[in-house]
Amino acid sequence: MKLVITIIQDTEVTQKLNTLTENGFSATKLASTGGFLKAGNTTLLIGVDDHKLESLMQLLEGATVFVLNVERFERI
Repeated sequence: MKLVITIIQDTEVTQKLNTLTENGFSATKLASTGGFLKAGNTTLLIGVDDHKLESLMQLLEGATVFVLNVERFERI
């Protein structure tokens, strides 16, 4: 399993979230600010099985993406 941390410009986040949902992915949305102009961004946290990672990466085209290994995941 992977934890995907994605940084998306605020102007694109609604479209990206709709696309993710339509393709069976869910995300936790966090407001963030950064960059040279301190522009508004949104950070998405997405848990994904290894075999779905490439599909997710295609949907996130144009975003800044970090992929981390997850040793353990529990839904409580």
